[in-house]
Order: sequence, then structure tokens, then C-alpha cells
Amino acid sequence: MKAFRWCVLAALMLVAIPLRAACTWPAWEQFKKDYISESGRVIDPSDTRKITTSEGQSYALFFALAANDRKAFDQLLTWTRDNLAGGNLNDNLPAWLWGQKDHDNWAIIDTNSASDADVWIAWSLLEAGRLWKHPDYTRTGKALLKRIAHEEVVKVPGLGSMLLPGKVGFAEEKAWRFNPSYLPPQIASYFTRFGAPWTTLRETNLRLLLETAPKGFSPDWVQYQKNRGWHLQQDKSLVGGYDAIRVYLWVGMMSDKDAQKARLLTRFRPMATMTTKHGVPPEKVDVASGKPAGKGPVGFSAAMLPFLQQRDAQAVQRQRVADNFPDNNAYYSYVLTLFGQGWDQHRFRFTAQGELIPDWGQECATSQ
Repeated sequence: MKAFRWCVLAALMLVAIPLRAACTWPAWEQFKKDYISESGRVIDPSDTRKITTSEGQSYALFFALAANDRKAFDQLLTWTRDNLAGGNLNDNLPAWLWGQKDHDNWAIIDTNSASDADVWIAWSLLEAGRLWKHPDYTRTGKALLKRIAHEEVVKVPGLGSMLLPGKVGFAEEKAWRFNPSYLPPQIASYFTRFGAPWTTLRETNLRLLLETAPKGFSPDWVQYQKNRGWHLQQDKSLVGGYDAIRVYLWVGMMSDKDAQKARLLTRFRPMATMTTKHGVPPEKVDVASGKPAGKGPVGFSAAMLPFLQQRDAQAVQRQRVADNFPDNNAYYSYVLTLFGQGWDQHRFRFTAQGELIPDWGQECATSQ
């Protein structure tokens, strides 16, 4: 009888192991060890000032939510609020850069905001409120979204409402500077439920993505001029590289039911073709001519996993990521890998409305 009971217990344990394993995200756990302090600060060790950016905090909040890691989420949120937003995310946009200002002084280095981080933080708070049934997250997310609309959204003649990259330095009297990677289309879709200006921004953001890639390659930065439109003439500054790689990542992670996805995949097909042909994404591309330069780091390959539509092409990039996984001194490649490989491993998906579908599993869904 004892032998029978032991066999039954062993069988139950074997059944339970996949459930527990499905709730564990090894790459996220390693990222926490290598890049996040005990207080919840994401550190980029490649900079001698050991900087923290609002971008890093925002991405880590997403990963914590996708992993159902409530403890890490709260630590990250608390550090962000207290050190980048003056203790109040309801009334203040986070400063984008924090680190070692001098020998004995660790503080905000640049008080300007970064809207790409701000929208991810607001979205993560709103989705955390929904998924974890925590109204405080929801309230803060709504307040931050209103602050973004007030300080980082402008009306541009000939375009309409647009998201500036930050609250200072990107708008002149007759010219505006934008970054196509700053507002993921699924997040733009999500925010439309809150009305103006987000209902307009979803469409103007689509224009930004489609109209600034004449050869099928998105630029890192682009200027829009009053009465003249997009400045897309060949220029050494008009390149797509370390910012633009996120455009393909966001598009690839969109729901197939999102009406914008097919148009965007078609527009950016040359990037998929080039990556498939050469076996590796280009590090940079001249946006006006479509001429590539260099080989992108491994994080670029991870970013292409959701974007590539051919299984054989995906397999090549998947193998490159597996063979060259980012180490503890490659912050940007690592976060791109958490996004791209995490999606490829079915750890999360987005609905057509931009809501998160996490793969927590039954056991994880009740954990805190």
C-alpha cells in the first residue's frame, strides 16, 4: 500500500512540474539578478555612471506583469515614483535619466521626460490594475495618461494630435521631431478607450509609421515641417537602427485581428526580406536608399522573431539568440530579447484592443 501511495504521489508531482515550469521565466529571473537592484532600479552597467532610464523601468514593469511577478512590479514602481517622479506619478512625468552625477551624488541627470517610457508605464499600470484587480494601479495609470496627454501631445498642422518624444526640445514653431518607435500600435489602440486625444493618435501614429518608411525601413528619428511634410531626403541622420528595430518588434507582436497589422507588415516587408537574405538583421539602414550597414546585435534577432512571417527565417534568428544570449553587460539587447523571445515562447500576447494576454497558468494566476 505504501508503495502504491508513493507511486501516486510521484505521478502527481510529475503532473505538477509542467504547471510550475510554465510559470517560470528563466530569462526574466536572470535579468533581475544581472540588472535590477534590490530596491527596484534597472541599471545599465555599460555606462560608467551606472545609469537608470525611465525606459528601463518601464520595460521591466511590463516583464514583471507578464511574469506575474507582483513583488518585482511593486519594487520597480516604488523606485520609479520616488526617484524619477518626485514621489508622485499622478502629477509628474518621470525624468528619463538618473545616475551618478559626480563622485558622491546619485540623482536625476536630465529632468526631461521620455514618452516611450511614459506610455509603457501608464499601460502597465492600467493592465496591472485589471489583471491583478488592484484599483490603485488603475488610478495612477489614468492620472499618468492624462499627464502625458497634457505635456507630451501636440496638434501638428496637417497631421493632428501627435506624441512628442519628450515634453521639452522636440517642437519648434514650424518643425517637429518624432521617433516612430515611441508609441507601439497596440498601446495606441488600448488608449483609444479613454477618448481624445488617443482616438486621433492611433490614426496619426499609423501615418507616422507608414509615411516615414519610403523604402520599407523605419527611421530612428524624423522631422515633420509645416506646409512641407516629412523630411525624407537622403541625409546621414536619416537612418534606422537601434531605435527603429523596436518598430518591427511592436508590429510583429500586434494581434492578427488588429486591422492595422497587415498594412504595417506590408510596408516593412523589405526589412523581413533583407533579414532573411543575409541571415541577420542589419545594424543600420539608410532610410532614403534602403542601403544596409553592419550586422545588428543579437537583440535585433530577438526583436525580429515576432515580425518575421516565415518559419525558416524565424528559426535562423531563434538559433542565433540561443547561441549568443545577451550577457550581464548588454542591457538593450537583453530587453529586446525578453520582448522578442518571450513572445516567441508564448509567454504573452496582445488582443486587438491592446490588452495583455499573459500565460500565467492556473497555479500562477492565484500567486502574489
